Order: sequence, then C-alpha cells, then structure tokens
Amino acid sequence: MPSIEFHPELRRSARLLPREMITPLTLPFIRAASRLMWRGGHPDGVEVLTLSSGVEVRLYRPAGGAGRGPALLWIHGGGYILGDAAQDDVLCQRYARKLGATVASVNYRLAPEHPYPAPVEDCYSALAWLSTLPSVDPARVAIGGASAGGGLAAALALLTRDRGQIELAAQLLVYPMIDDRTVLRTDLDHPGHRLWNQSSNRFGWRAYLGGADPDVAVPARRADLAGLPPAWIGVGTLDLFHDEDLAYAERLQAAGVPCEVMVVEGAFHGFDGIAPKAEVSRSFFNSQCAVLKTAFTPSAA
Repeated sequence: MPSIEFHPELRRSARLLPREMITPLTLPFIRAASRLMWRGGHPDGVEVLTLSSGVEVRLYRPAGGAGRGPALLWIHGGGYILGDAAQDDVLCQRYARKLGATVASVNYRLAPEHPYPAPVEDCYSALAWLSTLPSVDPARVAIGGASAGGGLAAALALLTRDRGQIELAAQLLVYPMIDDRTVLRTDLDHPGHRLWNQSSNRFGWRAYLGGADPDVAVPARRADLAGLPPAWIGVGTLDLFHDEDLAYAERLQAAGVPCEVMVVEGAFHGFDGIAPKAEVSRSFFNSQCAVLKTAFTPSAA
C-alpha cells in the first residue's frame, strides 16, 4: 500500500476527512444539507441576479472601483453533480479585494438532471453577460474554477475560442476534473485521497456526460488546444486529479499556450478550502492572483 505523507499543515485536517462523500445514495441528502447551509442569506456586498437566460449569478464588486476594470468568472466545484455558487462567497470576495476585479460566480445547472452541454452553456451565458457590464473591460476578463468548476472552466475556454466572440485573458484551473479516462485506471486507489476517489469520479463523469460524445465534452480529449488563453494549473500530489492535470498542462504548453503549474507536495483534493488559513493554502491562492494580475495588466493584454 502506498505511504501517506501529508503536508505538515494539512495532517490534522486529513485525519478528519473521509476518502469519499458522494455516492448515488448520499447525493440527495448532501444536496439537501447543502441548500440549508449555503442558502441561509446573502453576505454583505454580494448581489444575487438572474440573467435573461435564467442563469443565476452572484456578483462581487471591488471597493472603490472607477471606470472599466478586470473581471473574473468563477465556477464552483462539486463533481458536476453538487454545489452552489454561494459556497464560494468568501473566496470570491477575496479575489475581488486582491485583484480589484469584478467577480461573478455562476450557478450552473447540475448533472445528472442536466448533463453536458447544459452546465458549460450556463457558464458561457454568464461569461457573455459579465464581459458586457459597464464596469468591466472586455479585454481583461478571465475565467476560473475548482475541481469540476476547473473542468468547466477548461471546457468554457475551448467553447469561447471556438465561437470567437469573447477574448479571454486567462484561465485559472484549480485541481480541475478534466479527464474522464482517469476512471479507467486501476492504480489510483491511494489511501491519501480525500473527499473524492475513483468511485465518486465514476459517478460524477457518468452523470455529467450522459449520452454526450466524450471527445467533444471532455477537455483533455480535445485534439486541438492551440489558441487558448494563458493558463494556471494547481494540484496536490495526493489529489486523484494530479496526473491528468499535469498531462493537460503539458499538452497546453506543447500547443503553445503559456501554462504555469503549481504542484503542492502532500496536498489532498480541496485542501485550500478545508484549511484556508494554512500558509500552504495562502501561497496557493497568492500564486493564482499573481498570474491573474499579470493577465490583467493592460500592457500584457
């Protein structure tokens, strides 16, 4: 059995976390509990809007903004089957403060009730709306997400490139769920995995893909990655998605797409959300912001 060497700052949290949370049996109960937790109200400074497309977004504006500024469309995680934009209120407010950017978090429809392409189309609808806000400079719009949200951000970058209507400044892929072929591997049953394992992964991908062609729906299966916006990919060594994320980063670089990679030794999936005050989590967040600040610099556009 592989040894477990958690990052020193994450060991305590790791001991308390399950290897798997989401199954077909637990999903309805976790969704119900999540709705109670995340829908209790709107924190100060959060605007909740419903677009003409029917998509709900949560908007976070920077303090003292004047004129047109940068923007980030954020996409929450949850294995394509769970989650709510409200779960990332604190994170999105941090991005808005740190970057001086308008941040919008999209409440996309979830699988299996709404498989591909519904979730990514919801994200595109929110992106199109965000890029036309009077307070947003359309030349400085980035997208990002974590886990399944990172997978959707990668899919959205491809969709946006193919449609040619919006120019993206960057894509932020935080331990993205990006390759369904990982479920075929038999060597990834690692005792260091937390929150999301191969069983959950099979369920999530099956629900999201439905009857879709994976060569179209799955970012890592797309043959042509040229012309995509600069990327940042971050993942821990004890994350189920570690190998697929690094493989995608290599393919982006081979296609001529600038891609910065941050690998965190001993970090499990979602570690920065579980232990946001740990120095390793702060460094992870600061690396993301550094890349976005560069992308948002007018001379770099």
